[in-house]
Amino acid sequence: RETFLPPLFHRHQNRTRTRMSGIAIGLNKGHAIQKRTLAPRPSNRKGASSKRGTFVKDVVREVSGYAPYEKRIIELMRNQLDKRALRFAKKRVGSHQRAKRKREELANVARLLAKKNAEAPKAAAAAAAAAAKK
Repeated sequence: RETFLPPLFHRHQNRTRTRMSGIAIGLNKGHAIQKRTLAPRPSNRKGASSKRGTFVKDVVREVSGYAPYEKRIIELMRNQLDKRALRFAKKRVGSHQRAKRKREELANVARLLAKKNAEAPKAAAAAAAAAAKK
């Protein structure tokens, strides 16, 4: 009686497979063909942000500001509570990946705000010095 022994790997699972050999048996069995290079499909661009889209998002963000939960996340990150911020974001936006993305986005905002606040006294001092010279 014959027993069926499965191969170590299926030929479709072997990602680094060489081209078909033109022989009817073996790992690379099959008719030898020339692979076609296909034009990129419009669906490949789905989700990619355009210049106009990013501009619109920036304008809306500038006009409407941040949601209360986003302000709280920024505040948590100012106090070096990144893990707590991630947990809070996850609760609000629904998934771990979205929460990580939101935390990273708001971390950049918090960094920019901190930089802006650090430069504000220097700019005020420079303006006062310029006004004093006049």
